[in-house]
Amino acid sequence: MIYCVVPQELAGELYDKLAKYYEQDLNVEVIVDRRKGERRGGASGGSVSGGGARQVRDRRRARVPGELPSTNAPAA
Repeated sequence: MIYCVVPQELAGELYDKLAKYYEQDLNVEVIVDRRKGERRGGASGGSVSGGGARQVRDRRRARVPGELPSTNAPAA
């Protein structure tokens, strides 16, 4: 599904035109953006929400100690 998002300020002049243009394409849906503000940042403008300071960690697994066996096959 492809969403054609129309800003609310332009919905009056664009929504009907775009909806008519894409009415035959079932993979496209024209929608109006009705968000009132940014979802990130909160009222204080960028403060961390959710109860504390964020800790950045490396989530990759630690490497296994030692050497891996050779994968070279003898030539035939």
